[in-house]
Amino acid sequence: MTERLGENTEQLLQHIAKLERDNEKLQKINRVLIERVEVSATTRTDPYAAFEHSVVLAEQVRERTAALNVALGDLKTSNQALSQAKHQSELSHQRLIDAIESISDAFVLFDNERRIVLFNSKFESVWEGTGVVISEGLAIQDIRRLAEQHDLIEEEYRADEADNAVVFRLKNGRWYQVSERPTLDGGLVILYTDITELKQNETARRERALADKSKLLQNTVDNLSQGVVLINADGRLEVWNQRFLALSGLDEKELIKQPLFADLIARCELILLTPFSNQHNTEQTIELEQSLDSGQVIEIRTHPIAEGGFVNTYTDITERHQYAETLRESEQWIRLITDHVPALIAYVGEDLKFQFTNKVYEQWYDWPREALIGKTITMVHGGRQFIRLKPYIDRALSGESVTFEIEEQDAQGQPRYMLKAYVPNLDVDGRAVGFFVLIRDITERRKTAQALQQSYQNLEQRVDERTFELTKLNDQLWQEITERKQVEARLMEASKNAEQANLSKTKFLAAVSHDLLQPLNAARLFTSALLEQPSVQGERHLIDSVSNSLEDVESLLSTLVDISKLDAGVIEADITAFPVSSLLDNIANEYQQIAGSEQLQLGYVTSSAVICSDSQLLARILRNFLSNAIRYTDSGRVLLGCRRKRNSLVIGVWDTGRGIPEEKLSDIFLEFKRLKGKRAENDKGLGLGLAIVDKISRILEHGISVASIEGRGSMFAVEVPLAQKGEYRAVSQPVMQLDNHGQLQDASIWLIDNDRAICRGMKTLMEGWGCRVLTAQDKTSLMELLETEAPPGLLIADYHLDDDENGLDAAIAFNQTLAEPIPVLMITANYSSELKQIIRQQGYQLMNKPVRPMKLKMMLDHLLK
Repeated sequence: MTERLGENTEQLLQHIAKLERDNEKLQKINRVLIERVEVSATTRTDPYAAFEHSVVLAEQVRERTAALNVALGDLKTSNQALSQAKHQSELSHQRLIDAIESISDAFVLFDNERRIVLFNSKFESVWEGTGVVISEGLAIQDIRRLAEQHDLIEEEYRADEADNAVVFRLKNGRWYQVSERPTLDGGLVILYTDITELKQNETARRERALADKSKLLQNTVDNLSQGVVLINADGRLEVWNQRFLALSGLDEKELIKQPLFADLIARCELILLTPFSNQHNTEQTIELEQSLDSGQVIEIRTHPIAEGGFVNTYTDITERHQYAETLRESEQWIRLITDHVPALIAYVGEDLKFQFTNKVYEQWYDWPREALIGKTITMVHGGRQFIRLKPYIDRALSGESVTFEIEEQDAQGQPRYMLKAYVPNLDVDGRAVGFFVLIRDITERRKTAQALQQSYQNLEQRVDERTFELTKLNDQLWQEITERKQVEARLMEASKNAEQANLSKTKFLAAVSHDLLQPLNAARLFTSALLEQPSVQGERHLIDSVSNSLEDVESLLSTLVDISKLDAGVIEADITAFPVSSLLDNIANEYQQIAGSEQLQLGYVTSSAVICSDSQLLARILRNFLSNAIRYTDSGRVLLGCRRKRNSLVIGVWDTGRGIPEEKLSDIFLEFKRLKGKRAENDKGLGLGLAIVDKISRILEHGISVASIEGRGSMFAVEVPLAQKGEYRAVSQPVMQLDNHGQLQDASIWLIDNDRAICRGMKTLMEGWGCRVLTAQDKTSLMELLETEAPPGLLIADYHLDDDENGLDAAIAFNQTLAEPIPVLMITANYSSELKQIIRQQGYQLMNKPVRPMKLKMMLDHLLK
């Protein structure tokens, strides 16, 4: 409407200007006519001519006057129309002003030359306090210059690219969003929308969200087990947690001042590590390990932040470092032992690459030390030999133990006969992930057997010939008989030498049992101590996996050592009279939990009989019976019970399992013979359980019986002689029970052991139970402790010490120096009955290796009571 009014006004003004120009022309004509008349009057004297001229002139004046009157009427009409249009224009202009004043936004209108035409009071209020007077005609460039000159705008940014909206924050704290729109005549309309309240609400929401996130981040950081610090782009500390304060020893008051990180670290023991340390400029995390004077080992990691600055974490890995050191020591011990075993030992993964070889294996195949690691069987033995070995490898990787003889060439190209055994290594799912290789050179034994066979063939032929000529060559026959006896004597000597060599190997394995189990025992103690620490519960599944693996290795080695000791004859029976219930009650309680975990029921029928046997060896037989019954029973129940005979007691184990085929009943007591059970994933045995039962029963002279119906179940029993009257006198035996609030808290316990790893493991484990533990490596250092410390409440002594010393003599000498003897717990891997008898005579308690932490805890609690 404003534009239409403007167009009408313009037309009226143009019309008025035209009328004024016509009026000026008429007045000019009138003046010219009058002047002409006056000139003519002075020059002409003729009256008639003057009259005629005046008449013509009057007519012309009349015509011009009429025309002028018409023009004046038109001018009056135009003036009236102009006045009305002006009134309408002013009314529209006032309405426009009222309209823009009612707008809540600041409004300003520019013409096509970008000069102010119209604005409202809201726009004037924007300039309030600056001293600037806004008026019409002011150019847009002047407005921008004045805004910059008076620092009116504090902040500016573009809000929306689509509609060219710009947001300003003024010096008085108000926020305005500026929108521009062009007009049809080339002008420009600008609106200033006050968005201060919206910005304040948005800022408040952001501040609340930022505060919530900061609080959540701080709570998260404070609950981390690692020390955490955040350093900003200026190198100053911004975020930290209590764990960092504990590891660094710094005061929180120092950190609140946000000092430079480099100056802060310079005041503590920690090393300064940033993403730019040692000219290391990378976006990847870098790390290092630092050993503190306190013995702690700290892992420091640093990671850069994209916006500048970096984050450092500090992790206490002392226990993990000690555990790694113990594992390395254990690995050295295992390698030392296997390198001195007179057999070729290796381990091959499922990718058919060697992962372990002993020194004998590498020397036999003429390879440098550890050069076989990572090599495939094909690379080591050749493609042709691999084709011969592949059937046996496939059987081993399918879970079957394989023993076979094969001919090979040694490093000098000479043919040799090798006896190989492939034993699969099964994971928790029962899948073979590799296999152990045990090889023995049986070339000489093979040659001896061939010579024996050839000799027999020759002898038979000679006997036939001499028999044919018996009547004529009787003297020659006796000569042949003599030769045959000589050959048989040589064969007997060769067989005796072979048996002696095998016995020497067995005695060697039995002799090294202490050193073999010692590092594994230390590792088990460390893992048990770790499980007691609350700070490592996040990695409990890793520690449980390590503990289970160590338990599997310990079980396998213990089984191998036991079978070797039995073969070597170093285990002797310690026959005593005791009530059978004291043995069976403990075994039943132990296996009721195991059976329950496999969804089986274990029934138990006790007996009041008194028997004569070695309680430990008899317990080993019964445990093997129960383990086999649970392993080969899918569902149902297992029964442990006794049945009296005339002079003996039959202790049996019945199960409702799969049973044993009749043709395999004679094979189950052989070494490395196993039946497939239902839980192969948890079964890491070697098939030696019943072989050990057979050997122990021979030592005890106890009869073993077995009966089975395939598909219905099996029965294994051992027959033990009953004690005669007077052989046993009832003595009340204290029952060892684990008391969480018993005698261990603040108990003083001393330990003597020559193995430092065992000392650290035992100390860590028992201190986790609340004990105060001191350790010594020999008798001298044990006695020296009495010079500075009060006597302990209990002494733990390992039997095997260095320099031909033993823990038993050290314990006896230690008690002799005390006014009142203290309890002693002896720990040893020696199973001889003589040592048991000596320890029993001294009144000391005995515990055989490997030591189980819970059993040790119960024993200590009992002795301290």
